[in-house]
Amino acid sequence: CAVQQHLSPPALLTLPPGGQGQFPITQNMTVVEGSAVNMTCRVEYNDNTSLQWSNPAQQTLFFGDKKALRDNRIELVRATSQELTIRVNDASLSDEGLYTCSLFTMPVKTTKAYLTVLGVPRRPEITGFTRPALEGELVTLTCTTWGSKPAANIRWFRNDKEVQGSKEINATGRSFTVKSSLQFQVDRRDDSVAYTCSVEHPLSHLFVLFVFFPADTPHLEIQNSQRIPQEGQYFKLECVNKGNPIPEPIQWFKDGGDLPDTDRMITDNGTYRCEASNDLGTGRAEFVLFVYDPNALGQHGPDHALIGGVVAVVVFITLCLIIVLGRYLARHKGKRRIESMMATQSPSTEHVPKKDTKA
Repeated sequence: CAVQQHLSPPALLTLPPGGQGQFPITQNMTVVEGSAVNMTCRVEYNDNTSLQWSNPAQQTLFFGDKKALRDNRIELVRATSQELTIRVNDASLSDEGLYTCSLFTMPVKTTKAYLTVLGVPRRPEITGFTRPALEGELVTLTCTTWGSKPAANIRWFRNDKEVQGSKEINATGRSFTVKSSLQFQVDRRDDSVAYTCSVEHPLSHLFVLFVFFPADTPHLEIQNSQRIPQEGQYFKLECVNKGNPIPEPIQWFKDGGDLPDTDRMITDNGTYRCEASNDLGTGRAEFVLFVYDPNALGQHGPDHALIGGVVAVVVFITLCLIIVLGRYLARHKGKRRIESMMATQSPSTEHVPKKDTKA
């Protein structure tokens, strides 16, 4: 005997009000300070029950499409029976916290989403170098950055080589102030060395450069515009000052006294001196100026007295040479005559008879 079984069509799963599908779903969000972020709340099933967003202070932001808090930075993006999305513009660190999405069923169902606001570190500053340091002196450079969240990391570099500094982190409200100090003893090799403070953060990479110049005594040099200054031409004397700190002000002197006004200056010829000082001493430089007049000879004619003097000296020297030479020749000739006479009067050794040594 056969048994017949009647199969019914499969039943559709319908979630009643208050079921699992009627539960708000949210998501944690992260935003950079000053930027905008959307906060979204969704439900899979909703029987026209209203959704609501509240801030960390439990103040209602939006109830459905109705704005409840007077904050121009917060605006509605979308409001349906299954979604409520709002936007927070120009996010600040104070906006961080737990936001609540509520579904007004019986009982009310809520879900929380955490909004994280990241603080961008401010451009770092290097302090501690108020005056030039002498060789052997201990110097401390401090690099500081503000407003980072999470706390930034600071690294030091001497030229291209990393050097270690001490770090200090302080909480300032919701952000952090980070300081790092680098201490070293001044050496001659530190002249023109570049010390770099590098600030590293997930949102940015900042750095500030500091070029170190140890203290140096003043060095002055006078530079002139013409090798041979001629009358009527433009001529310039410039005092170049070097040192750390820069020696100033530069003072000019002429012939041991103050530099006179040009209207009262009788002649430009003379000894010019410039001076400048810094904390380590005073530097000086001198320049002797003699103005050459190329037309002086053609305008005033030859100096007859000078020419006559030169001719007299030449004649005198010539006469002296003649007299000395004459006396020398006379003495030499007389000596030869005497030697000749003595030679004629003396018997010749060739005519002297030889003695017979035999007995």
